Order: sequence, then structure tokens, then C-alpha cells
Amino acid sequence: MNFLITGAAGFLGSALANQLSREGHQVRGLDDLSTGDPKVLSADVHFTRGDVNDRPKLWTLLQEVYCVYHLAARVSVQESILYPREYNAVNVGGTVSLMEAMRDVGVRRVVLVSSGAIYGDQGEQPLRESMAPNPRSPYAVSKLAAEYYMNTIGDLWQIDTVSLRVFNAYGPGQHLPASHPPVVPFFLRQAIHKGSIVVHSDGNQTRDYVYIDDVVSAMVAASTAPNMDGLVINIGSGRETSTRDLVKSVFDVTGARAEVIYNPKTSGGVSRMCADISLAAQKLGYKSSISLEEGLRMTLQRDPRFNV
Repeated sequence: MNFLITGAAGFLGSALANQLSREGHQVRGLDDLSTGDPKVLSADVHFTRGDVNDRPKLWTLLQEVYCVYHLAARVSVQESILYPREYNAVNVGGTVSLMEAMRDVGVRRVVLVSSGAIYGDQGEQPLRESMAPNPRSPYAVSKLAAEYYMNTIGDLWQIDTVSLRVFNAYGPGQHLPASHPPVVPFFLRQAIHKGSIVVHSDGNQTRDYVYIDDVVSAMVAASTAPNMDGLVINIGSGRETSTRDLVKSVFDVTGARAEVIYNPKTSGGVSRMCADISLAAQKLGYKSSISLEEGLRMTLQRDPRFNV
């Protein structure tokens, strides 16, 4: 099959592209390289540098494509608070541009990689797809708007649409920017190098950490699973982990220690997040097979940045 992946040089996009290529599919990748690295892509992936809002380029790349995976997005919650206009332009505008181009070319299925951040604070856990969204950041708003645009345009033009709300994915190769880095690779790096780990709030806030191999398996299944049109599906581990417990697991796996500094004056974000993954199991045959401790060990083993 022919696939197009937007955001193909990013953390999730590159892992997906390489897996589809290993399975023998023809994979085209598009990325503006604002954060991605094309060197991590298999030589069999046909990579193009470009903007997801460039419709003429999309028209070319979409020819004879069976399914599009739409991952091109800005992904930092904290950054979105400072730059909401840019997040709207890429995450929302890019989705609309892609759907218009798919309509024009005649591509009939798209899988959007969305976010569990859409749920925000809820009165109960685990988080079910039927819950009313409560986005608490411009990033979360932009992902929710992308879902709505995609589903609406898809309904109007007979394009099958699937939204995967991925929770806190982690694994080897995850981007580690200087400001607001993802907690898992940041905590690993700080522990190994005996630095400091700053925990916002009291550290009792929880997240659902899911290893990248599990996420990729769900994304691969979503392109061919039947009766998926219009569905929103959670992709997580189904397990709830506090920041305090994450720190402990990092210390156990690395055998190292870092100074832990609690900053009660800074918000730790929503209080609890845990995905209900029963719909993913039903529709995709999905199973979260990798525990947090195992995933942390594999991240250490497979990511050369942590070799000391």
C-alpha cells in the first residue's frame, strides 16, 4: 500500500514510517523539520521537506495514496500558551489544508494523531471517548478543532476519518528541547548525569505513559481496520502513574540518583489522566504490552543519548 505521513521526521512519525517500510509498504514522508530529523528515517522512506499548508505539494504527494497519517503539529502545551496563533496555523490550518488536498485528489482515509490533552480535568477516571472535552491549553484546543474539522470535511466528501487520542508517549529518539522537555527523557537524562529534577506542584498529578512501540502498533492497525469512520479512540497504557512514582521508576531503572526539587508554586497541569483503552482493544485489537519499567529500560538501551 502507499501511505503519506505528515510530520514523518518527528518522534512518532519516524517510528511509524520505519515500521510501515519494514512491512513492505511504500511510504512518503512530509516534514518541515522544525523539530524533526530526516536522518532517523529508513532509506526506503521517500522524504520531502515541506509545509503541511502547501497544497500544491500535497497534491503531488497524495497521488495514488491509500491512507494518510496526519502527525504534522506543534506539540508543546507550554509553548502553545505563548504562541497560540502559530499553533492554530499549523495544527488547525494544516489539517484543513490536508483535508482539502485529499478531497481534490480523491484519497479516502486519514488517521489523525490527536491527544489525550483534549480531556483536561474530568470528574472521574479512566477517561472515556464519550466524555465531554475540557481543553485547558491552546494546544489542546487546536487538536480538538483539528478533530472536528477533519470529521466534518470527511463527512461532506466521503473520506473515512479516524482520530487517535494518544496519551503521554515516550521512547528512544524523543525530542529533548532546551525548554519544556518531555518528562520521561528529561528525567532519564538528569538521573544519569546526576543533575536536578524539578517536579511541579506536589508531584501527585498523574499521567498515562505509553511506550512508542505500542502507539505504532495502534497507528498501523488504524489504517486498515473496518468500520472506523468518524471514531475517536484512546491510545494509552490504561495505567495511571504519578510524577513521584515516575521519578522512583527512573531511579530504579537507571540505578542513579538526582536531586529532586519540588516547586509547589508552579502548576503541574491537570490533576489526573488515565486512558480507557477498551475501545482500542475492540476496534484495533490493541493491547498495551509494555510496562513503564520495561519501556524505560528499552529507552535507555536503544537511545544513544543515554549511553554513559
